[in-house]
Parts: sequence; structure tokens; C-alpha cells
Amino acid sequence: MRMTMKTIMAATLAITAWLVAPAGDHVTIVAVNDTHSQIEPASDGQGGVARRRAIYDHYRALNPEGTVVVHAGDAVQGSVFFTLYEGEVEYALIDSLGYDMVILGNHEFDNGLESLAKFYKNVKATRLSANYDMSGTPLEGMFQPYRIMRFGDKKVGFFGINITPKGLIGEKNYEGMHYLLSSDVADATAKYLKEVQKVDYAVMISHIGYDSYDPTEPNDTTIIRRSHYIDLVVGGHSHTVIKPDSEFDRIPNADGKLIVVGQNGKSGKLVGIYDLDLETGKVSYKHEAVNDKWDNAARKYVAMDNWLNHYRAGVDSLMNNPLCVSDMEWKNGNDASQNWVCDVTLDIIGKISGIKNVDLVIMNKGGIRTSMPRGTITEGLLMSMFPFDNRYVVLDIIGKDLLEALDVMAGRGGDALSRGMEVTFNEAGKVTSAKLKGKKIDPKKRYKVATINYLSGGGDYMTPLTRANVIFTDEVKYGDHIINYAREMGKAGKHLTTDEKPRMVKK
Repeated sequence: MRMTMKTIMAATLAITAWLVAPAGDHVTIVAVNDTHSQIEPASDGQGGVARRRAIYDHYRALNPEGTVVVHAGDAVQGSVFFTLYEGEVEYALIDSLGYDMVILGNHEFDNGLESLAKFYKNVKATRLSANYDMSGTPLEGMFQPYRIMRFGDKKVGFFGINITPKGLIGEKNYEGMHYLLSSDVADATAKYLKEVQKVDYAVMISHIGYDSYDPTEPNDTTIIRRSHYIDLVVGGHSHTVIKPDSEFDRIPNADGKLIVVGQNGKSGKLVGIYDLDLETGKVSYKHEAVNDKWDNAARKYVAMDNWLNHYRAGVDSLMNNPLCVSDMEWKNGNDASQNWVCDVTLDIIGKISGIKNVDLVIMNKGGIRTSMPRGTITEGLLMSMFPFDNRYVVLDIIGKDLLEALDVMAGRGGDALSRGMEVTFNEAGKVTSAKLKGKKIDPKKRYKVATINYLSGGGDYMTPLTRANVIFTDEVKYGDHIINYAREMGKAGKHLTTDEKPRMVKK
């Protein structure tokens, strides 16, 4: 039987967790989101788990009985640590860093429910989700919709709200899980906590994004505007850096009350610090930069560092294995890097499929997870850039559906296309011109399009691609093909390069 909001609340009365402590008048909520396997500091010198642990411990020391540390999802996917060890490192660190509560992001599902359950069952932090029903899945029994914590004579309820899986997570990777619409569940949960559980404040920890690509999809902003009961939103998913005391960190709710919403970008480079005044309900919010000022404090974590050394050895062997040379610095998600991936795919697909007349390649910006520097390119770097377990496919698609797919891409701000394709779109996110080798896309003509199975299956809201005929599916991860391509370029003494010309242009 599927669980309704009423049955979820009734079923969890027995598992509500209370922290009883003679706290002061303030609760400190220390939060991160979308850390994406950034175990070490990033290439810009920011981030790193040891520094984050130092920040958490700093605020625990300032308010030892009133500090709560939370992770708002996507702890994994984005570095070779996840590619090699499938979450073993990141999920163990949840407890090493002392998180009190965690929620799922969409990337926690990247290796499927069984893999997630294998690691997640050992996590000691409270695992929250009010709108994912895991009954009958490997994750059954691991989640509760909310947690209530007592601070002195006040009670604070925390609850988790998760993203719509359809169009974002591969369907096989969440098979059996039932999704409850976040906009139906969020304020209803807060109302239940206040009216039935008699909490003083309701805090939503969310992984649905500050805003949405699809305007029909719920997000933190729209949920707050409809809410009467939510007092604070700790957000994730959209990688938004919501600056404290800006016009974006306070949203009016249905009663006109300004509700604080925060988010910290990605890769664990910022930590959000929320101060909740238990007497007045006032929330103040700031960012703590995860930088080298925390290095001295981080050096005391000797046991954690020694434990990580075992995993670093495997990562370093790949990060230090040179393949070729790049003539350009390609930023994550920019037109040059996206064009290069599409052009390389066009070359690769002809060789592996035997199909010589592929018309174009469609790839998603999110498919590249890190930047490529100028100079030596290593195997580990390319594994970090292309970590996903996706395969190349070739589709036979009618022009009408192809144009609709381009509209979806335009609505998301433009994704990547291979050479020979030129698309312009307007402010409304609608394609105004689409040409292939100088000729307009014909709605009645059929085209051969290479892409990855994530997109052909409707991922990133590419539903039009699901109506195409699949005429080729590869068995090798597409990232491995790109690594082999770079290796062969290196052996031939050739450098990686591309043109800077964008192929999807807003006009």
C-alpha cells in the first residue's frame, strides 16, 4: 500500500528523535549542499573535507548544546573518489564529520538503489525524506520524514523534501520508489509538526532548488510563497550561491512573512551558518568560506587523514597518469568544452557504430563535471569530467521531435551540439532558427542523432527524444571512449583543441 501524508505521519510517531539539552536562546544550523565528492580542495584552492570538519567543530564549540549540522543532498558524484569507490568514501565521511541530518540529492541515485543502500545503511546521521516512499525498495526503513529536537523549552522540527525523480534520475535507478509531490507535502508536514507535534519552529531541508528549469516544477521559492508554517529553508540542488542579506535570501510566505532561504553553491566551498533565535524566531544567515584559514585547525584530524590516504593512492595513480595535451582551458559547462565533447562524439560514434551518416550530436551541460586546464591532461582528470555510467546511443528521429528537443534545450539556457549545427533561441526559451549544415531542420524529415542513454531515456526533461527509434546502443561507458580518444591523440602527438563558437545562441 502506498503511503499518504497521513499514514507517513502516523507511522513515524514512534521514531521521532528528540535531543534534550539545556540549550541557550539560539540554535546554530551549519549546512552544506552539493559537495559532489570534493574530498580535497578544488583546483582554485577552495573546499576540502578536513577544512569543513574544522568549521563544523568550531561552531559546535561556540554553541555545544545548540548546533545542528546538516547536508542538503548530492554528497557524491564529481570526482575520481566516487568514480573509483562508488560512495564508500563520502558516506563514511558523513559520520566522520558529524552530520546530524542528511537528505538525498538526485546524484545519490547514480549507481542505483542497491548500491546506495549498501553504504547508506551504515550512516548514523538521521536520514530524512518526507516525500519519498521507500517501501519495498532496498532503502526501506532507512528514512523518517522529520526529526524533532528540543532545545531548552523549545522544540524545532526538521524535515526533508526531495526532487521530482522523473526527468532527472534514470528510471531504473529509483525503480520501486514512490514520489509524493513536494509542493503537496512540504507545508503539510510543517503544519503537522506545529499543530500536532507542537514544535515552535519548522525547518525544511530541501534538495529541489532555489528555482526550477521547468516552471511547473516545485522549488524553494514557490513552496515558500504558498506556505503558512515553514520558518526556514536550507536548500540545495540548483548550486545557487544565495548571498546573505540580499534580495534573494528572504521570500514572502502566504501570510507576507519573510522566510529565510539559503544555499551554498557547490563543491563544499561555502558553509551556510543559520542562527535561529528561539525567543523571537528571527533567523540570521551568513556564509563561511572553506579556505586555507582553516588549515591549522584541520591538521588535528590525523586519523581521518590517514584513513583517506588509502583511497588517495588509487586516485593519485590516475590523476598522475598523463594522456595528452590541451591547447585551451575549458571551463566547466562553457560552449567550447561542450562543443568539443560533441565533436569528439561525432568522430567516435562513426567508428563504434558503423553508422557513417550521423547528422548531429546532442549532449547536456551537466554531463561535464569539472573543468579542463591548459596543458597536460591526465586519465584521472578526464574520469572526473565524465564520471557518469552512461552509454552512447544513436536515434532515428523525426524533425518535429528534434525541434521540440531543441526547444527543451533552449528553455534550459542551451546545451551542446556538434559541428554543422546552428540554433538561435529567444528570451522565452523558444527556438527561432535551427539549421544543420546551412539547411533548416525539416519537421517531416528523419535525422540520425547521437546522444547518451540518459538523455534518450528522457533525462534532463528531454521527453521528445524518447519518441525516437533507437538504432544503436553501445556497451562501453561514453567517458571511457573519450579517455581512449585523448590517449590516441597523445600517442599521435596531437593536442586537444576546438573552436569557441557557440552553437546555441540566445538572440
